[in-house]
Amino acid sequence: MPTNKLPRPEYPRPQFIREQWINLNGDWQFEMDHGCSGKARGLQKDDVTLNQSIVVPFCPESSLSGIGNTDFMNAVWYKRSFATPEAWSNGRTLLHFGAVDYKAEVWINEKLVGSHRGGYSSFSFDITHALKHGDNTITVYAEDHIRSGLQPRGKQSGEYHSHGCDYTRTTGIWQTVWLEYVPQTYISSFRITPDPENACIHLEAKINGAVKGLQLTCDASFEDKSMGSASVNIGSSLAKLTLSLTDVHLWQVGSPNLYDLNLSLVCDGSIIDSAISYFGLRSIHLDGMAVRINGKSVFQRLVLDQGFYPEGIYTAPSDDDLKRDIEISIGLGFNGARLHEKMFEPRFLYWADKLGYLVWGEHANWGLDISTPQGLLRFLPEWIEGVERDFNHPSLIGWCPFNETWDSGNGARQDNEVLRIVYETTKALDPTRPVIDTSGNFHVVTDIYDVHDYDQNVDTFRARYAPMAEDGEVYNTYPDRQTYGGQPYFVSEYGGIWWNPSQLDQKSWGYGDRPQSEEEFIARYAGLTTTLLDNPKMFGFCYTQLYDVEQEVNGLYTYDRTAKFDPKIIRAINTKKAAIED
Repeated sequence: MPTNKLPRPEYPRPQFIREQWINLNGDWQFEMDHGCSGKARGLQKDDVTLNQSIVVPFCPESSLSGIGNTDFMNAVWYKRSFATPEAWSNGRTLLHFGAVDYKAEVWINEKLVGSHRGGYSSFSFDITHALKHGDNTITVYAEDHIRSGLQPRGKQSGEYHSHGCDYTRTTGIWQTVWLEYVPQTYISSFRITPDPENACIHLEAKINGAVKGLQLTCDASFEDKSMGSASVNIGSSLAKLTLSLTDVHLWQVGSPNLYDLNLSLVCDGSIIDSAISYFGLRSIHLDGMAVRINGKSVFQRLVLDQGFYPEGIYTAPSDDDLKRDIEISIGLGFNGARLHEKMFEPRFLYWADKLGYLVWGEHANWGLDISTPQGLLRFLPEWIEGVERDFNHPSLIGWCPFNETWDSGNGARQDNEVLRIVYETTKALDPTRPVIDTSGNFHVVTDIYDVHDYDQNVDTFRARYAPMAEDGEVYNTYPDRQTYGGQPYFVSEYGGIWWNPSQLDQKSWGYGDRPQSEEEFIARYAGLTTTLLDNPKMFGFCYTQLYDVEQEVNGLYTYDRTAKFDPKIIRAINTKKAAIED
């Protein structure tokens, strides 16, 4: 199904923009490889044509891909040709993948240029050595064994059909593929640590290539007005500087002030590399039971967002769809989301930055066996890549690597040291944000204590949390498995109220008893939510969920993003002042 319009044409890395790039989305050759025998059959050879066509970046399970195969696919192949501008020949060419699920191998002109394991993190290869003049051929092989217990799958179903809270799978490429030109020496990455208390940012940049005689220069502006600049001589592959700002404009919920930032590598007065970025001045710290943003106790009115789309599955059909989900949430009175069981793409975080929307970053740990240290091997490298990629986003206010680390079917328990090591690694990578070791259960070491509670009875739900409001006992879902240690506390999953009155079959799924009327739904929603807002020891909540996903019909919107209720009613409930708010 050839496409005449380039799908997902926008720049895929909005916090690190260079002018010279080529989007490789669109029509590719494609072939399924159920026996994982393609290499033996020579599918990586340039003169071998694959037997189908697919629209990248949509996964083959999706209708937008033109394939629409929802059965298990152990391996898949992709192939296409491309050419680079002649002007790129004096520098280096990088090949980027937003995400490929799960293990990818990549050839350029039959030369293996690299491999990557992890279905959610971004990766790139320097392919300069493999290029030739004129047309080049790229071949991608991806294996995806989600039933192995050896890889995170998130909410992708491990059974043939979607069921419960598991949905259609994603195999292979599901984010933008693109080429980038860089000079021989270039800025490979950078991290920005905001310091609003001292009206500055601290920046660390990694440099690839020869650094002798180079300077790194950074210029900040706000609404086209210069806010300051800083330069530093580069003596190694890591350059550090502090940039003082003339004026302080805080990034806050609903008031997302963003500074523009230009980075330049300078040699003998000439710019040899440059990039465009942005940042927000925002601080986070824990204070008793409160989580303070820029020193202010902000109640986190979060909603569960699973990042699924009817036509694209894991991939939003357009950039506008990413933005619209945030706008829908804000319209309902939420100020943020748990990005659930999935590393969301950078463009979603960009819109969260632009719209003043709080997000918690998660990995897709379900499906991975963490009852032994081997789980750490299959989890930690990809998690590190995700933390490093998304560090600079001001909207991202916390990390939660795991969700509900249940015992396995054979009764094997989580290896607590796996959770401890991931927590400690995350804190070492990012000491500026709180970390929840595992959302809901079973906590080992955590900055914030959360529970999941899907009780549909407002009276028993309220009674459960009443003692802590009066400095009494804090509700602990599994006291024999986890211990509360005085951390800030919130109910990070609740509600999940089943509502699909127009659906006549029995395939749908939700939590508890269905309300018998819209009025009963609203009363239940208000009772559960107000219980949490009125508790002075509760810093936030997270309602399940923003929109239905396939058979799970507990969303406030349907899967196609149609409102089930008047958003103004939900908004009025959600925006009531919370007891803990300043």
